[in-house]
Amino acid sequence: MSSKQMGAAEWTMLIALSILWGGSFFFNGILVKTLPPFTIVTGRVLFAAIALNLFVRATGQAMPRDGKSWAAFFGMGILNNMIPFCLIVWGQTHIASGLASILNATTPLFAVVVAHLLTTDEKMTANRLVGVVVGFAGVAYMIGFKALGDLGSNLLAQLAVLGAAVSYSLAGIWGRRFRRMGMAPLIPAAGQVTASTVLMLPIALIADHPWTLAMPSAETWLALLGLALLSTAIAYVLFFRILATAGATNLMLVTFLIPVSAILLGAAVLGEHLEGRHLVGMALIAIGLAAIDGRLLSFRKKRIA
Repeated sequence: MSSKQMGAAEWTMLIALSILWGGSFFFNGILVKTLPPFTIVTGRVLFAAIALNLFVRATGQAMPRDGKSWAAFFGMGILNNMIPFCLIVWGQTHIASGLASILNATTPLFAVVVAHLLTTDEKMTANRLVGVVVGFAGVAYMIGFKALGDLGSNLLAQLAVLGAAVSYSLAGIWGRRFRRMGMAPLIPAAGQVTASTVLMLPIALIADHPWTLAMPSAETWLALLGLALLSTAIAYVLFFRILATAGATNLMLVTFLIPVSAILLGAAVLGEHLEGRHLVGMALIAIGLAAIDGRLLSFRKKRIA
């Protein structure tokens, strides 16, 4: 594999992305209590699309109009929004968020395999595979293995979250084409959520009949806007910027960092207690990330030399 080590800028963006995406589990937890899954997903991509298209215009840029670009946007929308969003939201209505987070953290495992099979410059190496396994173990240990106690029950919901992880890994490979097409990160971010809105709107109308639902509360509206603007619009601008510079496999490491961000935010903002397992899990994740990025291996080689 061609090793793509991330610099300070990429790591900063990856951490920011983990915070933004970590918030999506919180927002979804609020929304699934009052809104059906397809309506949540449609609202998420709709408001994100409005915000990003307005920002495209405000910055003097223009969305492409050619069929090739929009075919790429629709492909990205299906793999990166439509499939995983629906599967995760539906899965969260049947399984605990802790188990969902662990299952979602399998994304880098799938990404390593998919990148090895479908790319020429992100081939699997021993240190990358070991790093992914160690990082995943860190996530499981940090969240707590008791979350795995429900593994096997609600099997369909668990398979749905795993299916989302596979879809995310495929989206990382699909999205590499936007750099080759010379698009700034804002354009595919706006394009994919616009395409996702076109795909999701008729599904939500037919399946959920949203006009029959009770008027959402202020809390529901705030959660939906937070999900759309923070966890989707801003997050996907970062997503495509990282993808362009660090590659698909490195990008998927964000799923290891999401639980870390959630726990640290809980401690800093909500005064939640940091336990020993949290620190051990974070240490394992740090070791895994270093191995995947190649720095741990290069450090050992320098010590040996």
